[in-house]
Amino acid sequence: EFASTMGTGKRLADMGYRAFSASMMLLTVYGGYLCVMRGYRYMKRQEQLKLAAENQNPEVIKD
Repeated sequence: EFASTMGTGKRLADMGYRAFSASMMLLTVYGGYLCVMRGYRYMKRQEQLKLAAENQNPEVIKD
């Protein structure tokens, strides 16, 4: 009786741990994706700013 209860508890803990590690992995992947997207957007914006600066005459850009 006691052994079977222990086995069930261990199985539950095992499943819980698996679910936890899986969700952690997903969060890590998602976080990485967000960082990549932020970096990509930043690069695009810098590119657009550079293009805009090149397309305008220097007098306009001067502070």
